[in-house]
Amino acid sequence: MTMKLPVIKETAWLSLIPHLLVISTFMVLASAAGMGIHALIGAGVYISLSVVLKKTLARYHQRGMAYLENREFAEALNKFELSYHVFSRYRWIDKWRYIILLSSSRMCFKEMALLNMAYCKAQLGLEEKARELYKRTLAEFPASAMARAAIQVLNSPTPGQVQP
Repeated sequence: MTMKLPVIKETAWLSLIPHLLVISTFMVLASAAGMGIHALIGAGVYISLSVVLKKTLARYHQRGMAYLENREFAEALNKFELSYHVFSRYRWIDKWRYIILLSSSRMCFKEMALLNMAYCKAQLGLEEKARELYKRTLAEFPASAMARAAIQVLNSPTPGQVQP
């Protein structure tokens, strides 16, 4: 039996406010159109829109996560690199992800991409490259607790290894 890979999802609770506004808007529109079950329609449109936005604008991230779940680290690495480039080019999408992608993630997609790229490199046995990516993450996102913790793990001695 294979263990499931750990996935950390930090929620930005304030991001739920725009989400509730979007759902409410769809509910009001459904009500104004005379649709009797406007709450259900509003929620359905919101969920559908959320899925479509993530499958299009965040497609490389989504595909990378799917490869990561299947432990296909080289393929995941490729998708996270593409995700990083997309969100570097279109910073405004990442900045406004709460509204544009209907994402509640506290962490931006660029930071997630760097962390996931580093994780994939570590899993592929490229510890030095992983360490460099974690340092790059800290350079771009100084408050990244995950990058800091990962560097500590990579720098800690393995069992049986003598520390200098």
